[in-house]
Amino acid sequence: MGEKIVSIETADGEMETFVAQPDGEGANPVVVVYMDAPAIREELYDFARRIAAQGYYAILPDLYYRRGRVRYDVARMTVADREEMFGHMHSLTNALVIEDTRSLLVFLESDPAAAPGPKGCVGYCMSGQFVMSVAGTFPEDFRASVSCYGVGIVTEKPDSPHRLAPNVRGEIFFAFAEKDEYVPNGVIDRLRATLEDSDVEHQIDIYAGTEHGFCFPQRSWCYAEDAAEDVWRRSFDLWDRQLRS
Repeated sequence: MGEKIVSIETADGEMETFVAQPDGEGANPVVVVYMDAPAIREELYDFARRIAAQGYYAILPDLYYRRGRVRYDVARMTVADREEMFGHMHSLTNALVIEDTRSLLVFLESDPAAAPGPKGCVGYCMSGQFVMSVAGTFPEDFRASVSCYGVGIVTEKPDSPHRLAPNVRGEIFFAFAEKDEYVPNGVIDRLRATLEDSDVEHQIDIYAGTEHGFCFPQRSWCYAEDAAEDVWRRSFDLWDRQLRS
């Protein structure tokens, strides 16, 4: 398996981006991994590697690049670190991530290892909403999207991602935690109704006994292996179904 760090030019600077891809000279279907709030780290690199090991071109952009090279040790985060992290998180908007994704798509066109055609994506926590935003903004590109305990997907704001549902093509899988302080009551019901009204092919699952963050092994306080592995299984089923036909 090959790995590389590339610098992608955007309207606001240079976005450091990790790429993992299978060995060989052929092109492979693309899956974009959108980071969660604690920033780029080896755990996310491992996620990209796992995706690449299944025959995909996995690409992980550093969405905090506008604020420097932000890195945390999640297991040792202090209260001050968490406050700083939330500041970084709130610096992002759906519009910024859409523009970063536009630059990412331009880069992918230039890399012969990245297959043209439909792409997949996956996002966690803060990036669960970005998955919905890019699926609705680039419907011809993103046909297999996965959102894990995403926050901010349904809001009253004009840029709420759920408003883009009528544009979505392909399929979206939403994996929510049973207990999640960051997903208000009623959000999942509103999301389901919006997707149904827009005829979006989708799956929404609430994983019993889980909390926000359950997909990350390094978070011993909330990691739920069985649920996390089921999310991986269903994600690969979705990507295989939509990207390899």
